[in-house]
Amino acid sequence: MLLRTEPLPAAASSAAALKTSQITQLVDQISTIIVGKRDQVTLSVICLLAGGHLLIEDIPGVGKTTLSQALARCLGLSFSRIQFTADLLPSDLIGVSVYERQREEFVFHPGPVFAQVLLADEINRAGPRTQSALLEAMEERQVSVEGETRPLPSPFFVIATQNPSEQLGTHPLPESQLDRFAMRLSLGYPDPAAERALLMGEDRRQAIQHLQPLLSPSEWAAWQAKVNTIHVADALLDYLQALLTATRDGRWFAQGLSPRAGLSLLKLARARALFLGRGHVSPEDIQTLWVPTVAHRLVSLPQSGRSATAQARALLEATQVP
Repeated sequence: MLLRTEPLPAAASSAAALKTSQITQLVDQISTIIVGKRDQVTLSVICLLAGGHLLIEDIPGVGKTTLSQALARCLGLSFSRIQFTADLLPSDLIGVSVYERQREEFVFHPGPVFAQVLLADEINRAGPRTQSALLEAMEERQVSVEGETRPLPSPFFVIATQNPSEQLGTHPLPESQLDRFAMRLSLGYPDPAAERALLMGEDRRQAIQHLQPLLSPSEWAAWQAKVNTIHVADALLDYLQALLTATRDGRWFAQGLSPRAGLSLLKLARARALFLGRGHVSPEDIQTLWVPTVAHRLVSLPQSGRSATAQARALLEATQVP
């Protein structure tokens, strides 16, 4: 069924006429590096447009790190990468104060977290203490060092890569941290045509160096501000609430979605509508973003015999649009 939407307010009507050519060009340029994965690139851009953190889960070598570097470079944002390992300490991530004899005082040396885009590579190889330090940065956009709170740059995005849990040396991420990731994606293997282009083309690391920033940080901040102007009809909120409630009633999942997950899904839907040049959220926005946004937050019932992803798809199909 089609959703009956309310008349759009003037602000939303003007938003519908916005030209999204800048963001479309952003996807086009990144897709020259991440060949054959335009859908995943588009979802990544939408995630960052909504101000969310992105988790990319896949086997090594399929382009997770390359996608992260290309996103940061095309957005003109400062970039930092840290390789997560079992012996990584919180100070390796957030920084440490060092006594300087000439100045006769301790001077703080910031760690890699003080960047607008932080690539946390193989995040599930680090221990709980380091995960806790990253958790504060993701949620509060700040870190606490030696009793002092230090704000992080704005905007601040975490793009984390994660190896499948069955691989050696990995630790499952706690549910509280998974809930801070607005979206989880998987790139997968390239199709034969895309892989042939990779084999015959320029090295991806060199190709990234040729990318030019398409937006300034201030322009990107302006686009993010426009996300909140996208109109959401009451009937659309009814649809979203029906989905959220169904995850919590015990029939589909052992653990349902938090209010944070609902807010995240709504903002992502607004960002997708803006990306497509619309001034209002449609059911298609919710349906397209449903699995990437919620599957990593859900816990399936043991007796279901299905993954959280499969259960999330089934619930979506079983829920009628108002």
